[in-house]
Amino acid sequence: MSRFLSPALSTVTPYTPGEQPQDQQYIKLNTNESPYLPSPRVVAAVSEAEVEKLRLYSDPACAQLLRTAAAHFGLQPSQVMPGNGSDENLFFALRAFCDENHPLAFADITYGCYGVWCGLLHIPTHIIPLKEDFTLDPADYHGLHETIVIANPNAPTGLCLPRDAIEGILQSNPDSVVIVDEAYVDFGGESCVPLIDQYDNLLVVQTFSKSRQLAGARLGLAMGSAALIADLNRVKFSLNPYNINRLTLKAGQAALEDTAYFDKTRAAIMDTRAWTMQQLTDRGFTVLDSRANFVFASTERISGGILYKKLKENGILVRHFDAPRIENWLRITIGTPEQMQALMDAVDKILEV
Repeated sequence: MSRFLSPALSTVTPYTPGEQPQDQQYIKLNTNESPYLPSPRVVAAVSEAEVEKLRLYSDPACAQLLRTAAAHFGLQPSQVMPGNGSDENLFFALRAFCDENHPLAFADITYGCYGVWCGLLHIPTHIIPLKEDFTLDPADYHGLHETIVIANPNAPTGLCLPRDAIEGILQSNPDSVVIVDEAYVDFGGESCVPLIDQYDNLLVVQTFSKSRQLAGARLGLAMGSAALIADLNRVKFSLNPYNINRLTLKAGQAALEDTAYFDKTRAAIMDTRAWTMQQLTDRGFTVLDSRANFVFASTERISGGILYKKLKENGILVRHFDAPRIENWLRITIGTPEQMQALMDAVDKILEV
């Protein structure tokens, strides 16, 4: 770092994204991207005519996408705000609902950006450990009177709370915002969007990166009461009013409209996930009951760090977190059936089954 960096930032540890190799020598099972192409409707929507319009600013109100998203989720446009990936919506939410005197509560094993953003924004943290089996106990969040963020399904564990458990947390914290990060909800979780009209303290954040094949387009949605969304827009228009580019607006609208493709591809991922979990279990792995597009697995036969390195040597990237409690675990994205078979072949080779 330079001598000019603000001292307040010198202690912030940035988030480390998964490896993104620029060649094609690896099977990428490390960043929870979809193995399937975007919807044909998306490809058609991002046309040459739309590319030519890139000389013009995008619509800061995102009006067409908002109408489509609101209709899709059974909400009003005033209850939805698009963001540059769900990360931006989550960041805006922390900026809007937390400060030096209002901490953020979240699990000790969850999405790493929550803690990074708290350091960046000088927000105190209340870290709540998961249970020994990595489940989240809703009772730990009752009556906190703090802003809460819960990834549901959680990452990297893939475990999920039922909607009524989240509702209990909402009811016990009526004067605090509860943010539910539903990045992986489309792979078997239970969305809290139906609760939005009942609880003015609920903010649901979803992404187009996983189940709608648009990780590179950077698009997410925040959904909540009109008042909460107005708060987020206050932050957005103070920072980046043109936060969604023209092509992403078109792509996102088309992805929402193609429900048949959405259902087909997510069903394929869930089927492959079930096969993968069984294959790993048959090889003696402990595999958590994932409701995401990845599995979290561990074996006593080899350390997580060594298995990660050996898989990479065999052309397969998975995610290893060198962190307390999970250093022996790997997060493995669900790819195509062919990719997952290649993973199993590599595992068998490494373990000499």
